[in-house]
Amino acid sequence: MRAHRGDRRPSSGAAMDLRDRVAANNQLLLSAIVGTLFIVGFATQSLRDPELFGLGVLIIVAGAAASLAVPWTRISPVWVAVIPLVDIGAITILRASDPSAGLGLLWAFPMLWLSSLGRWAFLLASVLVTTIYWVVVVISGETERTYAYVLLPMLMVAIGWASYSATRRSSAQRTLLDRQTERLSAALAQANRQEQLVTEVLDTVDFGVIRIDASGTVTFVNDALGGFRQRIPGFGRVDEDIVSYGEDGTTPVLPDERPLARALRGEEFSDVIVWFPLSESKRIALSFTARALLDHLGRSAGSVLVARDVTAERSAMRARDTLVASVSHELRTPLTSILGYLDLALDSDDLTPNVRRQVDTAHRNSERLLAIVADILSASTDSRLSAGVAISPQQIDLADLVRASVSDLSVIADERAIAIDASAVEHVGAYVDAARMRQVVDNIVGNAIKFNRDGGLVTLSTGSAGDAAVIRVADTGIGVRGEERERVFERFFRAESSVPGNGLGLAISREIVGAHGGHVDLESEPGVGSVFTVSVPRDAQAFARAIVVESGELP
Repeated sequence: MRAHRGDRRPSSGAAMDLRDRVAANNQLLLSAIVGTLFIVGFATQSLRDPELFGLGVLIIVAGAAASLAVPWTRISPVWVAVIPLVDIGAITILRASDPSAGLGLLWAFPMLWLSSLGRWAFLLASVLVTTIYWVVVVISGETERTYAYVLLPMLMVAIGWASYSATRRSSAQRTLLDRQTERLSAALAQANRQEQLVTEVLDTVDFGVIRIDASGTVTFVNDALGGFRQRIPGFGRVDEDIVSYGEDGTTPVLPDERPLARALRGEEFSDVIVWFPLSESKRIALSFTARALLDHLGRSAGSVLVARDVTAERSAMRARDTLVASVSHELRTPLTSILGYLDLALDSDDLTPNVRRQVDTAHRNSERLLAIVADILSASTDSRLSAGVAISPQQIDLADLVRASVSDLSVIADERAIAIDASAVEHVGAYVDAARMRQVVDNIVGNAIKFNRDGGLVTLSTGSAGDAAVIRVADTGIGVRGEERERVFERFFRAESSVPGNGLGLAISREIVGAHGGHVDLESEPGVGSVFTVSVPRDAQAFARAIVVESGELP
């Protein structure tokens, strides 16, 4: 909570204002000096005219009482000059009681006081003190003329000028400080408004936010995080032993590996899933993201940890995977039956060449469809790792495989007047699983047709680069935006498009190529087209080296 800043003006019982303090301090100091002189002079019988001296002291003391009683902050500052003017008269009486005692030096006190009130007061005090001094000298019959008669007025004027100059400098500095204070107050008010706005915004979102300063202390939590704390006792505290599990929902998370502990160590991470049991039958999944913060000098300013409830999202993904797996499993039975009957039909001797060719095409595509269903079953498991593609590589000619894919997909391309240019397809050897690699080529070429514009062009080429055999597929389609480029290989990811699909083709293709020790690269520009480049080992030796490197071992 912010402290309330009220009116700082003192009340009647509080400390006096600056003007009150100056008036009281000056007069009390002068009263103390003349009172001491009177007591000492009276005790030592050294006063020439005790009655006249006592009158002057009485007037000064009366001025001190007035300085304490009068509320100077409530009246015009001009009235403050009354007391030092009265003091000048009282000091004149003191000097007249004993001209040789040097009591005229006491005029320095009202001179200082009056000069601090402004230029007019300085001029008035200078003229008044000088005039009174010379008048008193003449009236008292002091005939000896020495430089002392000039020195004292000059000294009073110099003292007054010093007080006037110091007051002006102090006033200028006070004005500057007031302006700086105003600017700082405005900046502080703006910062407070921004802080309040940020706090209100963070309290309206549905994800939890924890702010950690450079010393590792939690300095801010929003309302959503407070909601998580209510549902998960001890949540957001390192010293609490909370039962939690990793992304798979079964592996316990060690205390040092908890997101908050990692954020306190200054680590950065994204989308770390942790499951928290709420009861025996209910759990909640939170996604954690941590980012380090820097101040305006580039130094560490702590970190921020964001927690988001992804239970519904994870449950939906699991339900989707279960549905896909169930549907794919149900498809395998009729596909197996279709393949069986097609095998029987191919074994028949009374088929005409044309019918046999058609049945053989149906049989070949049914086998491909069965392989795709098997891949969907693998891709729809709970694991985020590779689908565990099984391959049986052998030495083949990529040109034959690419041309066969072009032949089968040309019918689809012709329906939209899309031309397929395979003139740059050259004979190049590759050590791959032919069926799996055909699936990759069909997926990529099929996408090049599917996401192309009517009347567009698909260009295919093959070649080699070192130990790798390369397939390049370029299209003139809609292209892929930068933020979607890295995600097109994720399972079930669909870029913004009206083209139907399940988002598995490229994910399965990358896993198949990865199982060969190769890689798939994408270059794309929205509205211009995309280029997919597939690199696989050229021979058995290259395949062995690629697999060793892929596993992380030394070749």
